[in-house]
Amino acid sequence: MRHRIFNEDGETDLVFVMGWGNRWTHENVSWLIGRLTEAGFRVHAFELPTNVEDFKADWLEPVAEYVRDFEDYHLLGHSAGALVAQALDGADNHVYLSPWWGYGEGVPEPALEALSRIPSSFPFLPVGGPDRSVLGEEATDHQLATTPRWISPSFVRETRRAQEELLVIDHDAVIFCSLRDPLIDLRAIGERVPAEHVVLYDGGHELFSSPARDRYVETLIEALEEGARAVEERRTIPV
Repeated sequence: MRHRIFNEDGETDLVFVMGWGNRWTHENVSWLIGRLTEAGFRVHAFELPTNVEDFKADWLEPVAEYVRDFEDYHLLGHSAGALVAQALDGADNHVYLSPWWGYGEGVPEPALEALSRIPSSFPFLPVGGPDRSVLGEEATDHQLATTPRWISPSFVRETRRAQEELLVIDHDAVIFCSLRDPLIDLRAIGERVPAEHVVLYDGGHELFSSPARDRYVETLIEALEEGARAVEERRTIPV
């Protein structure tokens, strides 16, 4: 797993676990990191390996070991990164962008079960390439071209197991998501997070690739700094 620190002189540590396939070289990820560093955060950004044989060993434990000695830090997780982030200890405030706590409705449960039983960790299962209508209209050609196209049966098995073993979500956590997102299970969010802690935006899976991102980034930063207090009075922001 790769990680990189942005803004070494920042006043507050922020651990950012990015989504599957996200890279800090992607223009929109870089935009978000730039806004976070401008707000004074020392951003510890983690790129998830695109294949996984063991969820804990490959995804969770490297980040958990990294944050173990932090006295204070805030936590931001996007998509599959939120699946990792919800299992971390010690963060003051938790913000999740489009948390992948369940597969989207477009993937039948029997198919997932069958794929997860294949005894292989080789990524030969095609997932296709999500386009701008799925990720967000601001997704760049470079981002789309470098998005992984294959996953392994072990990836399916391990991520499903992690979703089934979700911990209790922090009472002060804030969620940003879109009701039009086909990649995540919105019910998994609704069952775990009160509605007043959910900020809805109009766009795709990636808030940072949405044309409306500038309208929400200040609220995102406030949620990282203050927790749910920043959003309890407003369930959505007018678009």
